[in-house]
Amino acid sequence: MRPFLGEEEAEAVAEAVRSGWVAQGPRVAEFEQAFAAHTGSAHGVAVSSCTTALHLGLYVLGVGPGDEVVVPSFSFIASANAVRYCGATPVFADVDVVTGNLTAETVAAVLSTRTKVVMAVHQGGLPADVDAIRAACGDIPVLEDAACAAGATYRDRPVGAGALAAWSFHPRKLLTTGEGGMITTDDADLAARLRRLREHGMSVSAADRHAAAGKAIVEQYLETGFNYRMTDIQAAIGLVQLRKLPALVEQRRALAARYHELLAKVPGVRAVRDPAYGTTNFQAFWVLLDDDVPVERNDVLTRLAAEGISARRGIMASHLEPAYAGHPHVALPSTERLTNRSLILPLHHELTDADQVRIVDVLAAALEPATV
Repeated sequence: MRPFLGEEEAEAVAEAVRSGWVAQGPRVAEFEQAFAAHTGSAHGVAVSSCTTALHLGLYVLGVGPGDEVVVPSFSFIASANAVRYCGATPVFADVDVVTGNLTAETVAAVLSTRTKVVMAVHQGGLPADVDAIRAACGDIPVLEDAACAAGATYRDRPVGAGALAAWSFHPRKLLTTGEGGMITTDDADLAARLRRLREHGMSVSAADRHAAAGKAIVEQYLETGFNYRMTDIQAAIGLVQLRKLPALVEQRRALAARYHELLAKVPGVRAVRDPAYGTTNFQAFWVLLDDDVPVERNDVLTRLAAEGISARRGIMASHLEPAYAGHPHVALPSTERLTNRSLILPLHHELTDADQVRIVDVLAAALEPATV
């Protein structure tokens, strides 16, 4: 992945610096409104990262010690870590081997009387079937981890539309602000509380105090909050990036279609594709090696690296990381197969047709058994 940044973003940052308002201020508010509208939600609350967005989302849903939160192990470790931040227990559910996402069946298998929230991750930008998951959850709320999913769709609407969803603007995402995140929701009261919590629980934001020139405003701290703010410098970049997002998604989908065409001639490899109920933004273009391919995934990565091709291991399985050693969980066969037998191929705006041909040719050669 390479961030899609240029002179327009640089100028936007310069304007923010020249304005004198570089902390959370008017550009953050503008970015919140624009991003919420793009995702089909009424409110956006900008924060410092998707990890802090997940933490706040769980916090306002009342997650605390003694509670369980269902999460996929097949996700970046922040998904599970945010549960631990609340003092609760992450309960790992398995995923569908085709989409890499939770399903109604894998969630239902681990629900308990202690389940407080289910976290549905749209893995790699591929939408999860959240309607089916919500039906399986009954009254248990679903928090959508849409970190990778800006520009993806679910049932002809933007992913996360109207739901409580957390987003990432890390440089590996299509829309980046360097670091940063967002929470979107249709609930005005929830959005207001989230805004307070990201700013130490303060009753009046610094931007609002500044706007009330000539009036003495004394803020109160209504509850224990956090310092999870985004800066106006970041938001200035985000506003430019948001305007570019539709074209970037279109380009990535065209590049993914070219990969599909080339990979059709390579036996033993299955590439990620759109699910029947939505479209992915191809934030990550991952391929799964068939079990009968006589080469280990890490050996394939080594071969690609030797040829100057920067691929990555497949999406991690949190339950296999040292931070979760000994953490109890049900059997996770699809998760372990995906994390051990998949890899992520380069996909970015500078990728050429010749680059893709070479990547697939090297991949195909790497899948051949070693000869003595």
